[in-house]
Amino acid sequence: MSAILSADDLNDFISPGVACIKPVETLPLQKPEENINPYEVTTEDKVPVQDHAPAQISLTDCLACSGCVTSAEAVLVSLQSSAEVLDTLNTYPSLRPQVDAEGTPPHGASNGKIFVASVSPQVRASIAATYGISQRRAGWMIDQLLGGPSGLASGGVHRSGFSWIVDTNAMREACLVLGADEVSCFLPSFDDNNNDASSSSQPKKPILSSACPGWICYAEKTHPHVLPHLSRLKSPQALTGTLLKTILSRRFSIRPDQIWHLALMPCFDKKLEASREELTDVHWRTSSPTQEPPASPTRDVDCVITARELLMLADSRGISFPSLPQEPLPASSTPPFPDTSLDAFLFPHRQPHPRKKRRRHNQDPSAGPSGGYLHHILQSQLALHPNSTLQTTRGRNTDVLEYAVVTSSPSTHSNTPTFSKDQEAATTSNGAATQTPDPSSNTVLFRAARYYGSRNIANLVRKLKPPKPRRLPLATKNPSSSSSSSLAVPAAVSAGAMAEYAYVEVMACPGGCTNGGGQIKVDDVGPVAEGVGQREWLGRVDEAYYSMSDDDHDDSDSPDHPELLGKEEKEEEDERREAVDDEDDDDGTDESSSSSDNDAAIIIINGIDVANVRRMLAHWSESTGIALEKLCFTTFREVKSEVGKADKKGGAAQQDRVVEQLAGKIGGGW
Repeated sequence: MSAILSADDLNDFISPGVACIKPVETLPLQKPEENINPYEVTTEDKVPVQDHAPAQISLTDCLACSGCVTSAEAVLVSLQSSAEVLDTLNTYPSLRPQVDAEGTPPHGASNGKIFVASVSPQVRASIAATYGISQRRAGWMIDQLLGGPSGLASGGVHRSGFSWIVDTNAMREACLVLGADEVSCFLPSFDDNNNDASSSSQPKKPILSSACPGWICYAEKTHPHVLPHLSRLKSPQALTGTLLKTILSRRFSIRPDQIWHLALMPCFDKKLEASREELTDVHWRTSSPTQEPPASPTRDVDCVITARELLMLADSRGISFPSLPQEPLPASSTPPFPDTSLDAFLFPHRQPHPRKKRRRHNQDPSAGPSGGYLHHILQSQLALHPNSTLQTTRGRNTDVLEYAVVTSSPSTHSNTPTFSKDQEAATTSNGAATQTPDPSSNTVLFRAARYYGSRNIANLVRKLKPPKPRRLPLATKNPSSSSSSSLAVPAAVSAGAMAEYAYVEVMACPGGCTNGGGQIKVDDVGPVAEGVGQREWLGRVDEAYYSMSDDDHDDSDSPDHPELLGKEEKEEEDERREAVDDEDDDDGTDESSSSSDNDAAIIIINGIDVANVRRMLAHWSESTGIALEKLCFTTFREVKSEVGKADKKGGAAQQDRVVEQLAGKIGGGW
């Protein structure tokens, strides 16, 4: 990589107008020569040769730079902005379909769109920290902007607004359950008949999380050897988009491109994820005699904006975001979802029945701020092994953690682990400080790890790199000799030091998703965070993210009865038990009877009703006629760069045509 590599190469990884500036920054300053006449004519051999030190570019520089995208990606990302949201609302009238008229296209469906949105909890936490309010109230303000009468619908050409605003925590629960199923395939007790995630294209061990688009972009372009390890699960953003477009298009007999999905995410890289060719209706669309196939693929997520762009969206429409009502939308602005089962799953807070009106919490701090994939998998393993404990070991920094689910060896004849005196202190799942157990007296049932940040990702991919074959004369001439056997590389060590782990949670941003690039920074808030550093500001955002459970206290449906708040946990447990007793009343089936003994005993894991999530997934697949593998899973592929390769078919003119064609694609793709 050099300073002269720029946008002239339209098929490389440098976006238009963005050259790699890091080499220029690291080159030493040139000292002017004193005895040189600028008007003197000389020969080339007399020009002094300047031997500059090589530029040093770290992985942190690459991941933090906006120049690591292709020209097509830069165009696709630029199309997703607050301006695109307003242009779309002004171009198409909002369709308000009648929920009770299932299968009937709404009036004006030929030129209108159904507008739907999904909001991540990290965006709500960023808004909450900015205005000093609870995360729940921040969510209400976002709902008021997108779908309320005083929000976007108060202006514009058609006064269009969003009909449904979904919390991505709903489909995050589905991702967590499916992720635990995916990992369970490597366990000895795995039963393929009772596993929804079983597939012929299972990833290799260790499974690496794939919800972070920055990490996926980096892996596909630079380290294809890790692609077989990536989880095939869609992210909550993509899964929410697939759910909304499949259900609504079939319920109202409209095309998927007549449903416009806006996602509010903490990361700019989520725009690249939304542009992936693998996340379009091509991969789940079924032929219908009443509908004509669209001319081009339709994205599951049409546009992604961040927390900062959300505030820009309000300003562009002349709306004061802090002045929006901090209360739920009125009933006139929140029509019920056309599928009653999915309505109860997506919007549990507005269900009339007390049993169905359950709260959906964020993860606790031990789960991390990135969705809690690893945390749920660990809790699932602990639930499967009641006598096991979780041991946590910190790595080289705070963004590297290693976990082990251990149980006492039967040879010890004791339920209490035996500890060695010189073992390092660790933290258990309930936060209590313990000693790491002596490996000789405990059995490790499950190993996992967490790697956040670019520096740690570099170490991870290095450990997963396959060993190079050694070509030594001694090894080929006498393979039976002891010297050659000692020089041979073991074939079993295919994943290096990471082979012992079953799952690794990977996120590109240090600190996780609450520190995403699109979040509101401390410099953006001005007087609100005067004298506050960026680290302390991130602490406030994390505090707002983890306080979702506490928000339920402040925003209870019975604020006039504060004495009921102390009974919250007991009421939730009673509701869960009642839900288990009434499972047969919901759909006439008893899922626990078809599961193993352990699955029947485990109802709530990590605060998630696993049986309820499985029923929702089965209902989704049955109502759409699409297999879960097409709805919930995706694929990844290696991206090859053309940097430095000679163009033999038309030169720059053809490159211009290629980029122009890619920019015109709606479906996108890497």
